Amino acid sequence: MIQAIIFDCFGVLAADGWLPFKRKYFSANQDLFQRAGDLNKQVDSGLADYQEFIEQVASLAGITPKEARYQIEQNPAHTEVFDYIKNDLKPKYKIGLLSNSGANWLPELFTSEQIKLFDAIALSYETGITKPDPRAYQIIAQRLAVDPVDCIFIDDQDRFCTSAQDAGMQAIVYQTLPHLQADLKKILAKQR
Repeated sequence: MIQAIIFDCFGVLAADGWLPFKRKYFSANQDLFQRAGDLNKQVDSGLADYQEFIEQVASLAGITPKEARYQIEQNPAHTEVFDYIKNDLKPKYKIGLLSNSGANWLPELFTSEQIKLFDAIALSYETGITKPDPRAYQIIAQRLAVDPVDCIFIDDQDRFCTSAQDAGMQAIVYQTLPHLQADLKKILAKQR
């Protein structure tokens, strides 16, 4: 029986500035694309300083750190998703947040009311574990005091949804809010 719904941050609850930046500057060069991805994983794992990350990816992209930071940090909140969580999901389910994040950006991205909607939060920089590692999904389930089989995970990237399923959760690839609502309705209808 589904007891918890867990959301990814960037690409679901907020826009994702990093992926468009990475594609724009590095998709034509596989080596640079890989190096940028490795740098991102290091900062998300808490193994590298965020400012150093910005400086290094700016250097790889051939732009100033200020310009890199500006582009990467374009992450406005998806308020319609938060309204759906508040009005439709929170009254019935525990709500979790699981994200690969190089720092705690939540106070800068979201209002305090939005943050209070989460019963548990697991950010990779503080756990030291990034998705798709199965332990990331186990950590958020434990923090929610729910078995992974009783969770639905929502992410905008297929590979992270696949790894959530491998960890025992059901998963939905986020596209738009109407798609999410329809997909959740299908899953939850099977629970009754």
